[in-house]
Amino acid sequence: LNQTLLKGRMPVNNLRLQKRLAASILGCGKHKVWLEPYAQDAIAQANSRKGIKKLVKKDNIRKKPDVVHSRYRVLLRNEAKAKGRHTGTGKRRGTRNARMPMKVLWMRRLRVLRRLLKKYRAKKKIDKHDYQKLYLQAKGNRFKTKRVLIEVIHKMKADKARAQEEKDRIDSRKARAKALKERKAAAALAKESGAKPVSSSS
Repeated sequence: LNQTLLKGRMPVNNLRLQKRLAASILGCGKHKVWLEPYAQDAIAQANSRKGIKKLVKKDNIRKKPDVVHSRYRVLLRNEAKAKGRHTGTGKRRGTRNARMPMKVLWMRRLRVLRRLLKKYRAKKKIDKHDYQKLYLQAKGNRFKTKRVLIEVIHKMKADKARAQEEKDRIDSRKARAKALKERKAAAALAKESGAKPVSSSS
């Protein structure tokens, strides 16, 4: 038995119980528990939680530090990628649609346009009829960018203002013509009623 111990085939002290108790006390796994090599006998004698706590206080039993998986190199590479490095044809594994799906781009664009339309409607820049018309046009892929939509809104408002101005001009012209006609009719009526009948003397 002594020869087996000397060859190192089994440990001098089986500290499985102590490791389990220490792991429970330290709040970690058994592999994270470090036992002081020079205090093996004292640790072996501690077979209760109270005894293990004393050894922890004496620093004979410690929790190993967490293994740090550094992200420094990853952050450096991501910074370079943001500048456009490491993104050439040799670094691309998927198709263009797999790397940035067309559906995602479409959703982003449509959400931008719809957000703008809601904002303009809330600010009374467009009425509900214009909103509905432009909403359906955005859904039908008429506007490539937000700038195009804003230009269309400005043009629509200018056309409406021009049409309203033309309508007002026509209405005022009609009103003036009607007033002139009424004045002429009134003058003619007054002329007829004010004229004396010519008497025939023989």
